[in-house]
Amino acid sequence: MQDFGELVLVLGDLCIPNRKGKLPEQFKTLLVPGKIKHVLCTGNVCSKSMDQYLRNLVVGNAANVHIVRGDMDDEKSYPETKTVTIGGFKIGMCHGHQLVPSAHLESLLNLQRKLDVDILITGNTHQTEVFANDKKYLINPGSVTGAATFNGKTSIPSFILMAIKGNNVVTFVYEYKFDPDTNTQKVKVSKSEFSKNEETASGTFE
Repeated sequence: MQDFGELVLVLGDLCIPNRKGKLPEQFKTLLVPGKIKHVLCTGNVCSKSMDQYLRNLVVGNAANVHIVRGDMDDEKSYPETKTVTIGGFKIGMCHGHQLVPSAHLESLLNLQRKLDVDILITGNTHQTEVFANDKKYLINPGSVTGAATFNGKTSIPSFILMAIKGNNVVTFVYEYKFDPDTNTQKVKVSKSEFSKNEETASGTFE
């Protein structure tokens, strides 16, 4: 069996029950407890039941579940920002509503420099983004439930899996969206790769 390294689930903006009732069943069948080693959540969990669901995904090691506080979270124990080290990467986390202007590239790069991290993970926009530049990696997993944004804009349910091995990471973006070929909703997967060892990082979807 191929060694993919440490499997990291990146997700956020669940907004359950505030703006959405539950996770898509198609995602639940993919997120099997025991296979994921780390969970990184950008916040807006919004309920103790979903907090526990995330912790149950990492069997026997709930300490590997890291959640930062979103603008809709009442849980005071969630920090505003957090840094963790997985493999050869220092990873920073922040929901993103604190940034001004929000989701602006320069704001994200400023936060990345402030936290001194290789990978910055933020949420808030409810849109998936994977951006690699100058040996830095910016990730937004979107909303795992497809919850609407604060202004009512709909979003596509999504999450990200990272396979981290040493100084290399393979990123898989999962989106549950309409497939015109079958005229149904389906889970679509896109892949990108990033390495700290390369002069120019590769972060475009394949």
